[in-house]
Amino acid sequence: MNTVELVARTRIAQSRRRRTVIAVLTALVLVAASVSLMVGQRFYPPGDVLAVILGERVPGASFTVGRLRLPRTVLAALAGCCFGLGGVTFQTMLRNPLASPDLIGVSAGASAAAAFAIVTLSLSGAAVEVFAIAGGLGVALLIYLLSYRGGVAGTRLILVGIGIAAVLDSAISWVLSRAGEWDLQQALRWLTGSLNGVAWSDVVPVLCALLVLGPLLLAQTRRLATMQLGDDAAAALGVRLDLTRVVVIVCAVGLISFATAATGPIAFVAFLAGPIAARLVGPSGSLLVPAALVGALLVLVADFSGQFLLGARYPVGVVTGALGAPYLIYLIVRTNRAGGSL
Repeated sequence: MNTVELVARTRIAQSRRRRTVIAVLTALVLVAASVSLMVGQRFYPPGDVLAVILGERVPGASFTVGRLRLPRTVLAALAGCCFGLGGVTFQTMLRNPLASPDLIGVSAGASAAAAFAIVTLSLSGAAVEVFAIAGGLGVALLIYLLSYRGGVAGTRLILVGIGIAAVLDSAISWVLSRAGEWDLQQALRWLTGSLNGVAWSDVVPVLCALLVLGPLLLAQTRRLATMQLGDDAAAALGVRLDLTRVVVIVCAVGLISFATAATGPIAFVAFLAGPIAARLVGPSGSLLVPAALVGALLVLVADFSGQFLLGARYPVGVVTGALGAPYLIYLIVRTNRAGGSL
């Protein structure tokens, strides 16, 4: 077998593996969503759930499934896709698994703006979501400008982002220290990351963001893959680095901000989805779609576990935080032992 045949067979095998992983993840997301719709304080069989989805009226199920479980499940899947897409985009563009919106300040910007809106301005609902989206986008722009020195180096952007995240976390603590009892409860519920009390009005903005920004991000797949070769190689191959970075960052931050506005900052989903997808897919091929599916699966499973499997009811952000923190420690220790830098 010559080299050309070997390379061709390897590419075919990798492509087949990627398609298989996407198919399996899609099936798992559908299973997790189905379980979330059927199981609760009362079990509804698949026929009743399907009838409600199709618009038929089923006593009991029309309210419980149609008004309570279905919006929650749909938002969990959509928000997970947004977190997964946004997180893996940053990690791919900056070639660093620590380059997640959770860690570099984007989520903290949305959280600080939302806490300010709730506590200081006594806002709620859609107004808080607008502040969260504006906060996420504004902080992302600030991080980009502060880290720009004739170009954007991944390590510099990460360090600037971590510093801004620390400042914003302090600002959030200060805002919460001045909150009244009711505002404090509202703010803490939002900052934890929760899907409680979800309505269809919360789902629509996230769905629109995913439908608009998702395809724009997927259109940059080849440019992102080329940028992994390094800035000089990407520029030599015709990639317009600054324009591509701006488009990619705007799309990724937009997805993260809209999802965070609807659910609060669900911890570590953006951080975990990319590395898990990379392990499943292998060393080649775009991770955008697999990471989106992994993100959806993580949020669905974590939300269901927090409701029914842990002996008490926990917000989804508590469950994902418990999963993500050990992995972050492991990643830092592994990088340090390998002699690499963050």
